Amino acid sequence: MEETSMEEHEQTLETEVAPALIAVHPTQQSVAAAVGSDLRVFILEEGCSVALVDDSAGPLHKDSIRAIRYGAKGRLFVSAGDDKLVKIWSTNSWRCICTVSSEKRVSALAISNDGLFVCFADKFGVVWVVDLDGSHENQPLVNKKAVPLLAHYCSIITSLEFSAEGRFIISADRDSKIRVTVFPKKPLDGAHEIQSFCLGHTEFVSCLAFVYSSDCPEGFLVSGSGDSTVRLWDLTSGSLLDIFEVGAEAGLVQSNGTEQEGYPAVTDLCATPDGSLISVAIQSLPGVMILSCDLSAKTLSIVKVVSITGEAFIPTSLGAASSAELLWMVMGVSNLHGSVSGSLARVRVISGFNKKKRNLLGTSLFCWKIMTFLVDSNFCRSYREICLSREKYSLQPRKL
Repeated sequence: MEETSMEEHEQTLETEVAPALIAVHPTQQSVAAAVGSDLRVFILEEGCSVALVDDSAGPLHKDSIRAIRYGAKGRLFVSAGDDKLVKIWSTNSWRCICTVSSEKRVSALAISNDGLFVCFADKFGVVWVVDLDGSHENQPLVNKKAVPLLAHYCSIITSLEFSAEGRFIISADRDSKIRVTVFPKKPLDGAHEIQSFCLGHTEFVSCLAFVYSSDCPEGFLVSGSGDSTVRLWDLTSGSLLDIFEVGAEAGLVQSNGTEQEGYPAVTDLCATPDGSLISVAIQSLPGVMILSCDLSAKTLSIVKVVSITGEAFIPTSLGAASSAELLWMVMGVSNLHGSVSGSLARVRVISGFNKKKRNLLGTSLFCWKIMTFLVDSNFCRSYREICLSREKYSLQPRKL
C-alpha cells in the first residue's frame, strides 16, 4: 500500500511545476541557475556564460532539475532531477566527469565537505552515496555507481545537508521530520547510527541551513517548513531552541492563536558565513525576510523584510558566497516537460547581505540595493555593468 502511494505520487510529477534554482560558487567565481531542464552557468569575473561539456549524447538533462549544488571548496558542481540522472561537473573545465543513474527521481543532494562523496535522495525516501575517490580535475570517473546510505525512510526527502565539520548528514522530509545521522567513516557500507531526530514542525520541512561561528564551531541547525515557521535546533540532542513565525511576522497570516489554513511555506533559507543573519524566502512574499540569529542566546529575531517593489518577484531559491556581500535570488517555475525555459527565470541580487550585524541594524540595511537580471546571454554583461556603477549601487569594486 505504501509503495503504491509513492508510485502514484511519482506519476503526478509529470505535471508538477519545478521551481527555479540558484547556486553560488563559494568565492563567487560563478553562479548557476536552473529552471525546468535548462541549466546555465555564468563566470562572473570573465563576464561570460559557460558552454557545459557532456560527452553523453543528447541534452544535459531531459527533465526538470530538482537540485544543484557546489562543493564546499568550489571544485565540484552537481545537478540532478526528474530524469533520474546525477551529473557531477568539474568547475575547472565545466566538463561532466561522471553521470550516475538513480532508480527513482532525485529530490535532494549534498556534497561532503572534503569533496569525496556525493549523496542524493530519491522520491522513495532512499539516500544514496557515490564515492568520488580517484577524481582528478578533468579526468572522467568511470563505472561509478550509487549505493544505499540510508534506506527505509518511507517519506520523500526534501533536503540534505552535511554539518559544518562533516560529522553528520541531515535529512528532512515531507512528513515534518528531520533526521541527524552520523556520517560513517566507510559510507559505502551504509550509515547505521542515528544521532537525533528534530521533531516539532507541523507540516513538511522544505529546507535546511547551518549557522555557526568561531565561538560555536559545531553550529546549530535551522529549518524552514510548510507551517510558516523557521526553527533553530541543537542537532546533537535534537532539542528545539527557538521558533520564529515568519508568515505571521510578514503579515501573510493572522497571528491570533487560532488554527489557520493555507500557511505560506518557507521555500528556502540562506545564512551568512558567521551565522548572524538568515535570509528567508516565503511563499507569496515579494522579497525576503532577514532574521538575526544570536548564537550565544540561541534565539531568532527579525531584522527586516526586504520588499521588492514593482514587478512581482517571489523568490523560489536563495544563494550566497562565503566571501561576498551579495544575496542571490531567483524566481521562476516550469511545468513544461523536457523544455528549455531559462527565459522564464529572473535573478535579483541584494548587496550588503554579509555585513556585520551591528551595521545592518543601522541605516545601511535600509540602503540595500537590488539588481535584476534575466537568465539569458546578457546576464554577465548586466552584472558587470552594475558592479562598475559604484555610485549608483553603492558597491565596492572587487575581483570576484
